Amino acid sequence: MAADLSQLVKAYDVRGVVPDQWDEPLAELFGAAFVQVTGASAIVTGHDMRPSSPGLSAAFARGAAARGVDVTEIGLCSTDQLYYASGSLNLPGAMFTASHNPAQYNGIKMCRAGAAPVGQDTGLAEVRALVEEWSETGGPEPAATTGTTTRRDTLGDYAAYLRALVDLTAIRPLKVVVDAGNGMGGHTVPTVFEGLPLDLVPMYFELDGTFPNHEANPLDPANLVDLQQRVREESADLGIAFDGDADRCFVVDENGDPVSPSAITALVASRELAKHGGKGTVIHNLITSWSVPEVVKENGGTPVRTRVGHSFIKAEMARTGAIFGGEHSAHYYFADFWNADTGMLAALHVLAALGGQDGTLSALVAQYDRYAASGEINSTVDDQTARLAAVRAAYEGQDGVTLDELDGLTITAADWWFNVRPSNTEPLLRLNAEAREEAMMAKVRDDVLGIIRG
Repeated sequence: MAADLSQLVKAYDVRGVVPDQWDEPLAELFGAAFVQVTGASAIVTGHDMRPSSPGLSAAFARGAAARGVDVTEIGLCSTDQLYYASGSLNLPGAMFTASHNPAQYNGIKMCRAGAAPVGQDTGLAEVRALVEEWSETGGPEPAATTGTTTRRDTLGDYAAYLRALVDLTAIRPLKVVVDAGNGMGGHTVPTVFEGLPLDLVPMYFELDGTFPNHEANPLDPANLVDLQQRVREESADLGIAFDGDADRCFVVDENGDPVSPSAITALVASRELAKHGGKGTVIHNLITSWSVPEVVKENGGTPVRTRVGHSFIKAEMARTGAIFGGEHSAHYYFADFWNADTGMLAALHVLAALGGQDGTLSALVAQYDRYAASGEINSTVDDQTARLAAVRAAYEGQDGVTLDELDGLTITAADWWFNVRPSNTEPLLRLNAEAREEAMMAKVRDDVLGIIRG
């Protein structure tokens, strides 16, 4: 009986409940399939702190080695540390993590050599087809010679590489609270921050894949509450929260107020453009604030707007030779990091920007946070297509209003815009709205929600 992977293999990765949806024997088949699809003679693997991660990662390595491929295991790591290993060693890589999902989940983020993404259109569909076939036939033929498996510690090299990309030598002392959410930030932050003029206040640095304190998903405001309170109690200069696999970072200012990922995107874009002589392309998805393309242009750069999703961002970065890319979900992509996303490098930029002047973070980011935004609002609907069509009908043909369908439906006027996108995996429509004034944003948001929710 072939395994049913329809609920397990997503658009960009493998993700599901262990052992209900997948287990170590299936992970072994994924390892064999991955090396066949990539044509690799050697790969690198890493894993997060979830209880099932070491076993799944080892099984994947066995499957690859059985096909004659040499495996470098870097063990416990953040996702961007795995991307560092893939880029610096020029090897395809596999990271075992379910990011911010609950403890019973696990998954695989795969990349080709140089951290190039593997998604449905770039090899993941072929991997899935092979695993389904082999689960029915009993597996692939083993190679004549089994590949070797070696351990390698890359944490120090990863930290040194990031530190070389951002000059932090002249910053003033800063007090920073970091909430690792019991995820991989607890593994990477102490080494990356070592020796910097930072008074580090650690929260939940103990690696614990059962997430005893709160979910490791800072996109949910409920998971920032502890950090916000601690920043105020400590009179800290800022707070930083990482998600479970520590590839995304969220920032709160000295008052404990969240700084929007759009403002961080604009801040980092301005710094990257300065580093490149005021020239370069910056990628942003269509949910980021109007302020992002404005700041990019003001700093001499060329903004390019894309669909939501890391595969689209990375593809556009490669196509345009972009120096940086940012998303509303706090993923930040750097040409200096093989076009891959690294929240840690974004965090270092924020520390360098704040520490390079005497003002507060709230004052620093005010120049990048220019508009009133709704944030992402999800609505469960019976018929995504019909509700989207109803929104379109309500605005199409109005004077001064433009419409585009790059990703869902975006309606733009002189003083406001909104985007409605269907979820690929759930019966949801996602609304993001922004306006020049708070009252106008609230009106647009409520008008559109009235149509979506009937």
